[in-house]
Amino acid sequence: MALPESAEERHPYLTALGERVRALRSRRGLTRKAAAARAQVSERHWANLEAGTGNASVLVLLQVAKALQCGLASLILEEAVSVKSRHQHIALIGLRGAGKSTLGQRLARELGFVFVEVSRVIETLAGCSISEIHGLYGPQAYRRYERRALEDSLAQHSHLVLATPGGLVSDEASFQLLLAQCFTVWLQATPEDHMARVVAQGDTRPMAASPEAMGDLRRILQDRSPSYARADWQLNTSAQSQEDCFQALKKYCQTLV
Repeated sequence: MALPESAEERHPYLTALGERVRALRSRRGLTRKAAAARAQVSERHWANLEAGTGNASVLVLLQVAKALQCGLASLILEEAVSVKSRHQHIALIGLRGAGKSTLGQRLARELGFVFVEVSRVIETLAGCSISEIHGLYGPQAYRRYERRALEDSLAQHSHLVLATPGGLVSDEASFQLLLAQCFTVWLQATPEDHMARVVAQGDTRPMAASPEAMGDLRRILQDRSPSYARADWQLNTSAQSQEDCFQALKKYCQTLV
């Protein structure tokens, strides 16, 4: 059953649902036509759903959820479809050296939010450094600590700026949680800037010390870029000064809260 198309007459729940569906489709890199084909619904029906003018049945929503690779609950629960609440959690993603910690701390102060660096939370939970977690317990244990650190941070703070580990996007479950509960910003940089910033920070981990480091970094960036590109917004920190980057980030995020 189609609803009146006047924006004033749209039900706010259906409007929020449409925004949620559109955001998830964008993060999956799907066109509307491709998403509709996956869900086995007409492209017009999908368009009405995104516009908040289509009152879809539960069975259709189930098909939509499967097409978007998410649970039905994440589409229909008020907490999940509340765009405003998602914007109260801002997550910065990208490789090391992108500026997540530097810009994230300033942004949190400006907005009056709590700043959390997920890597530090992981180390607190584990009682040792991240390199020790990998060395002693392995990558699977690290992913468990990472997921718990993310869940705890989101649960404990209503207004939050997160600086996330560069590899978090490699764990689909954790990345899905981040995308569902946070407005995400990919801080981009050239491989050369990533490396220079890591070295300037005194990082002595293997990637910074290896003669093949730049080649490794380029491969990692290439592999992860499709995941990073699922973010809500992107900011190239190599294209302008740190101050200009911060001002652009602040201006954009102030429109969200």
